[in-house]
Parts: sequence; structure tokens; C-alpha cells
Amino acid sequence: MNAPSPQISGLARRLVKDGLLTEDLAKNAIGQAAKEKKPLVQYLIAGGTVDADAIANAASEEFGTPLFDLASLNVESIPQDSIDRKLINKHQALPLYRRGNRLFVAMADPTNLHALDEIKFQSGCSTEAILVHGDKLSIAIDKFLNAQEESIGDALGDLDDEALEDLDIQAVDEDGAKDDGSGKEADEAPIVKFINKVLLDAIKGGASDIHFEPYEKAYRVRFRTDGILQEVARPPVNLSTRLAARLKVMSQMDISERRVPQDGRIKMKISKSRAIDFRVNTLPTLFGEKIVLRILDPSSAKLGIDALGYEDAQKKIFMDALAQPQGMILVTGPTGSGKTVSLYTGLNILNTPEINISTAEDPVEINLEGINQVQMNTKVGLTFAEALRSFLRQDPDVVMVGEIRDLETAEIGIKAAQTGHLVLSTLHTNSAPETLTRLLNMGVPAFNVATTVSIIIAQRLARRLCSNCKKPATDIPDEILTEEGFDEIGIPRSEFELHHPVGCAQCNNGYKGRVGVYEVVRITPKISSIIMEGGNSIDIAKAAKAEGFNNLRISALRKAAWGVTSLEEANRVTKD
Repeated sequence: MNAPSPQISGLARRLVKDGLLTEDLAKNAIGQAAKEKKPLVQYLIAGGTVDADAIANAASEEFGTPLFDLASLNVESIPQDSIDRKLINKHQALPLYRRGNRLFVAMADPTNLHALDEIKFQSGCSTEAILVHGDKLSIAIDKFLNAQEESIGDALGDLDDEALEDLDIQAVDEDGAKDDGSGKEADEAPIVKFINKVLLDAIKGGASDIHFEPYEKAYRVRFRTDGILQEVARPPVNLSTRLAARLKVMSQMDISERRVPQDGRIKMKISKSRAIDFRVNTLPTLFGEKIVLRILDPSSAKLGIDALGYEDAQKKIFMDALAQPQGMILVTGPTGSGKTVSLYTGLNILNTPEINISTAEDPVEINLEGINQVQMNTKVGLTFAEALRSFLRQDPDVVMVGEIRDLETAEIGIKAAQTGHLVLSTLHTNSAPETLTRLLNMGVPAFNVATTVSIIIAQRLARRLCSNCKKPATDIPDEILTEEGFDEIGIPRSEFELHHPVGCAQCNNGYKGRVGVYEVVRITPKISSIIMEGGNSIDIAKAAKAEGFNNLRISALRKAAWGVTSLEEANRVTKD
């Protein structure tokens, strides 16, 4: 028999050589499969042109590869979410198992390198083809996809694939105007799909931030989930520019400007009743632009004070301060410690038709109906101080300042608190006593600090132990408990039990969600006297302890004693 013509290659060439196809039939099948956007093997089997077993045996001989029997495959053992379902259907490729960073994929045609490349990009793993029978592969894929549909979690509500594909994603500029990006789509479809999948996976997994990070020889995507960063994908480094361009188009940024940082926002409407905002920031680095997205879920601002983790005494101090007609409530802590959620929770409690509330924020993170929110814009001179001056001419009852950054803002805020307004704001300090000395160091007179500030809330976020798999910690000696400070928490050792994280299918390495750890200090007459006398943060901390206000360390240990978090986590967020 004549050798097949050179333009027929791969598995088709072997089928012609074995007499299972004529050259004309092979060429026609290749053309029709391409036209119908189907893998060649799937086209041949569906049309009954060649028997599935004959194709599998020819491929096995051609490539010297044994056949894997899919009949014994348990679909529950297939790695979930490793390949997008549309990619599985498109290439008739099914993930079998993962070993480290290698993904083994069942295929009837292992020469389909285009399919392997797309799977490698989408999964972030190096891929290796496993030869299987084409007809059994189709059955296994249907079985897997049906099982996957039935097990879709409720994190995305009742959305189906069609709804996810048709997500309403819009850019939002600083003035609140929206742009759907029409006419600006400069990226390839795989880039668009990859970005959309990353955003959806982040929402589904409960992440708070998404990091897109370019390096010299690698590119990685990481999620911050429960306060800890985890790598989720490694797309090819040569795509870093296109990934950045796509995110900048979505955020309505200047895609031609790569030398300076830029800020933007994305609004993703995932259902009629639920929309998620992303705050986007770009940063030029040595090897491209690092882009970080902060996920802003409006539902997090409406959790209610009981869900945040305040102890009863701390909650009462906070609620009493919110009930006052005037004074200043300060929330302090590092970036990502939940200050914004605490402030918004307080504003939601105060948000009634009888009260006029205005906020100055940079940026406005979550939109709250009934509250007048102002986005700072230093380019046109709209600063915190300028916004505060305007607020005082707008007949406010409650004023929220995103952050006290300088003396001018601090002085206007204190003036507002002294003239019959309730003022809420944040500072970046490590503890409640340090907040007071920070104001003094800014240049605010001690008398104003002592008489204006009502309470200070210092906070951290600790990972919450998974209630399904946590186990009692019986291996911690008493001397270690004493050394850690458990003698000072006010709970007898016979009444508490520490727990260790374990890890299960319902959690993330033994933790699920986060809980606030708080230091809530009311400015008592004793603390006011120390401020007036020029006392430092150490003096104020001693006075606060004597007055019965728990510091962050004791609050964290109490949560560990109650089994809410672990000692390891308490040490991570509060130990010096």
C-alpha cells in the first residue's frame, strides 16, 4: 500500500498506514473535524468511520503507549476544577489524577498538542496524555460532568455555566461612571476566560485579595484566603503583559501606561441580587506590572455586630459609644485587619431615616444605601480635610473619615466631635494606647484628645478553627500555658479546652473563616488624666489593664480558650 501523503500526520497517518482509512477519507475527516471544531478521533467515532477499539489499538502501537481502561475509573477520584468543563468538552480530554505539579489527562489522540497546551495554561500544571478508548472516554466525560453539576457548591448561588459565561462585568471610574469596555477588547478569548475564572474561583473560595505577580522566569496568581496567601495558578510568563492589559481594560485604566501605579474598580454582577466589587491597583515591578484586586463584598458590611467576634463587654462599650450624640470613635490596626468592616457595621447600626451620615473615604470600598459617601480625589483638591469642612456645612449627625493621616484632618475631626457630631475614623497603629500617643505626636493638644475621644478599638483578624475537624489539644503542658499568659485571661483552666487545626474537605488546612480579636478601650477619667499629664502609651496601657480592658493578647488567648481559634493562630496575630 502507498505511504500516506506528507500533509497527513499524527494518528491520521497511522490509520491510513494500517488501512483503516483512505487518504481521501483522512483528508476529508481532518477538514470536517476542524470545521466542526471537534477532535479528529471524536469526529471519526461519531460518524462511524472507524471503530473506537481500532483507533485505540492503532494509537497504542504508534506511540508505544499502553491503554488505560476507563471502565474502572471512579469519577469521584478525578481532581475537581483542574480543567474547565468547556475545555473538557472541546478537546475530549478528562483529568485523571495529579502528582505534584503534573496533571495526567485521558485522551484518545495524544498527538493533540494544542489541547495539551490549552489545558496546561488553564490548569497551571504540566500535562501528560494518557491513551484511552475514544468511546469510553465520551461516556466517562458525560459521567464526570453530570456528577460535577450535581455537586456544585452554594457559594455562587444557583448560577449555571451559561450564567457564568454571561457575567456582567463593568469598570467603574472615580466618579462612579460605568463602562462595559465595548470596543476595547484587545485580548484573546483564553485570556478573558482565564481572568473570569480566577475572579469567580476567588469569590467561590472566600478570598479577600487576588495577586497577579510577574517575575523574570515565572508568573503566579495567589489568593489571600482567611488572611493567608496561597498560590492557585502559574500561567506562562510570556502572557504577563496580556493578563495585565485585560485587567486594566476591565478596570478602565490606561493600558499604555506601565510606568506608574494606577487604581481602578470592577463591578461583577453575578446574579440579579448579588454584585461583587473589586478594587484594583497596579504596581510597576522589575519584570512587569503586579496587580492586586481587593474583593469587596457588600454583604460583609451587613453581617451585624454579633458576627464580628466582640466579647459581651466589648460589644456593650461599642454600642454605648454609638448611642452618644457626640464624641470620636477610633478603630486601629494594620491593613487587612477588618477596620472597614467594623466602621461599616457601626454605620449600619446608625443608618436610620432620622440621622444624616456622611463619609469621606479613599477609596469608597462598599456602597451603602442611605449614607452619603464621598470619594477622595487629590488631583482636584478633594482631601479628607476639605471633605470634612464641607460636611460641617451639610448638617451632619454622624461623620466617618476613612483615615486620619495628618494634623489638619485630625483637628477638623476633633472640632466636629466637640460641636455635637459623632465622628468615626481609623488610624494605623498597633494598639489602643499607641493610638492616643499617635494623635499627640501629630500635634493634637492633649486636652482635645482627652476630652473628645470616646473609645478606641484595636483589632486583628484570626483564622477560625473548622468546627468539623478541630481536635482537642491535650499535648500542651501547664508550664507552656502559664508562659503564654493563660493565667491572666480570667478563665479557670478547668473550664476551657484548647484545640488544634486538622484539615478536612470543608475547610482550609483546619480553618474556615475568620474572627475578630479586639482591644476595646473606653477613655475613662483615669486615662484622661494620664493623657493630660503627658503620659506615654505604656502608662496608658497599664491604666487600661487596671480598668479591666483586655488587650489584644488576652482577647486572642480567650478566643483560643473557647475553641474559636488555635493557640498557634493567637500567637501569629498577637504575639510580639
